[in-house]
Amino acid sequence: MKTLGTTFFRFSGIMREVRRGAVRDRKCFAAAVRSGFPGERPEKDSGNLVRPAVYFYFCRSRMMATGRFKRKKMRKDVSPRRMPGLRALSPLFVFLGFYLVSALAAGDFYKVPITVAFLAVSVYAVLTTTGLPLSRRVERFSRGAADKNILLMIWIFILAGAFAQTAKAMGAIDAAVNLTLRVVPDNLLLAGVFLASCFVSLSVGTSVGTIVALAPVAAGLAEETGVSLPLMTAVVVGGAFFGDNLSFISDTTIAATRTQGCGMRDKFKVNSLIVLPAALLVLLAYVFMGGPVSASAASRPVEWVKVLPYLAVLVLAVAGMDVSFVLVLGLLTAGVVGLATGGFGLFDWYGAMGEGITGMGELIVVTLLAGGVLELIRFNGGIDYIIARLTRRIRDKRGAELGIAALVCIANLCTANNTIAVITIGPIAKDIAGRFGVDFRKSASILDTFSCFVQGLIPYGAQLLIASGLAGVSPFEIIRYLYYPMLMGLFALLAILFRYPKRYS
Repeated sequence: MKTLGTTFFRFSGIMREVRRGAVRDRKCFAAAVRSGFPGERPEKDSGNLVRPAVYFYFCRSRMMATGRFKRKKMRKDVSPRRMPGLRALSPLFVFLGFYLVSALAAGDFYKVPITVAFLAVSVYAVLTTTGLPLSRRVERFSRGAADKNILLMIWIFILAGAFAQTAKAMGAIDAAVNLTLRVVPDNLLLAGVFLASCFVSLSVGTSVGTIVALAPVAAGLAEETGVSLPLMTAVVVGGAFFGDNLSFISDTTIAATRTQGCGMRDKFKVNSLIVLPAALLVLLAYVFMGGPVSASAASRPVEWVKVLPYLAVLVLAVAGMDVSFVLVLGLLTAGVVGLATGGFGLFDWYGAMGEGITGMGELIVVTLLAGGVLELIRFNGGIDYIIARLTRRIRDKRGAELGIAALVCIANLCTANNTIAVITIGPIAKDIAGRFGVDFRKSASILDTFSCFVQGLIPYGAQLLIASGLAGVSPFEIIRYLYYPMLMGLFALLAILFRYPKRYS
C-alpha cells in the first residue's frame, strides 16, 4: 500500500509538469522519472511502477500537441434516427385517408368499422418507424397503449358501460326521459338539453363526466321524440365542452393558467368574452330547430325512485368527486334501486353489467390502438418537428397568438388529449407570449379554447368515443352536428385576427 501511494503521488506530480510544458522531450521525461520533482517523496524502486504509465501519458500528450494523435470520438447519441418532416405525422394522414375514402366509397360510415381503420394505421406506424428492430417498435407501441392516461380512460369506459346498461335495465333512462319531457316544453327540448349539459359541465369541470351522465338520457329523448340520435348526442357533447373550457375546476383551465402564470378569474373573463357569443348563437339555433319537436310520452307517469341513480351521479359530480368513484356509486345505486323495485334480479344485474362492459369493447380497442399510434408519432419526432416549424415564422403579436393556437391544435391532434396538449405546449406558449408581448390571460384562453375545439372534433378523442359508445352511433355521424365546438374555434380565430378583446390584445 505504501508503494502504491508513493507511486500515485509521483505520477500526479509528473503529470502536472507534463501538462504545463515543463517536460518537453524524452530526455527531460526520463530525468523526471528518475529524480522526481520538487516536493516529491523519494521512494526506492517506486519509479518501476511509475515509468510505464507516465511514459504512455507523456507520449500521447506530445502527439496530441503536434497533431499526430487524434482522440477517437465516442458516439454518445445512440438513439434511433428520427423521421424527416411530415413523414413522422403520416399515420394521422393515413388514418383519415383510409377511413374517409373507404366510407365514401361504400357510401356508409357504418360499413367501415373504426377499429379496422386504427388496425391498419397501427400496422403502418410500426412498419414505418425507423432505427429500431421490429420487436422494439412493437414494445414502443405497447408502451403508448399502456400509458396511465389511456388506462384511466379505459377504466372509465368500463364503469360507464356497466352503469349505463344497469340504469337502462332497471328503467332509470325511461324515468329520466319522462321527467325531462314533463319539465321542458317540446319546442325547447334541444335548447334545454344544451343548457343542462352546459350547467353540469361547468359545475363538474369535466366533459367526460357530463357525457357519461347525460348521453344515455339524450339517446332516450331522441327515441321518444323522433329527433336525430347523432344530433341529440352532439347537443350533449357541445354543452360538455362549454364547461370543459370555462369551468374553474376543469383540468384544461388549471393547466392553461398554471403554465401561463395567470389567475383563473382573469382567464375566465377573457375566455368568456370570446366563447359566450358562440354559445348564445348555438342556443338560439337549437330554439329554432326545436320548433317541430313533439313527444307523446309527456303524459306518462314519472317513477321518481328510478331517477335516483342519475340524480346521484349529477350531485356527486357537481360536488367534485372523481368521475370513477361517481360511476361506482352510481352503479351501486342503480343496482340497489333495481333490486328493490323488482326491475331485475341479482343475476340479471350481473348480466346487465357484463353486457354493458362488452358493449364498450370496440371503444377500448380503439383507445389502445390510438395510444400506441400517437406514441410512435411522438417518438419519431412529429410533435418536435411541428413546434420547430411554426415558431420559426412568428414576427408580431398576432402571429404569436396564431402560432400558439396552431401549436396546441396540432399537439391535440397528436395526443388526443386536450389537457396533455396544453401541458406540452404551455411552456413554449409562455415563452412566445413573453417575447412578443402577448397578454398571458389571452394566451391561456387561446390554449384552452383551441384545445377544446380540436378535442371536440377528432373522432378518436375520449369524449366522442364514449358518446358514440353510449349512444350507439358513429363518431363521424356526431361530428357533423357539433355546432358549438365549430363556432367556438371560429370565434377564437376571429378574436385573434381582429384583436378582441381590445383590453387584452
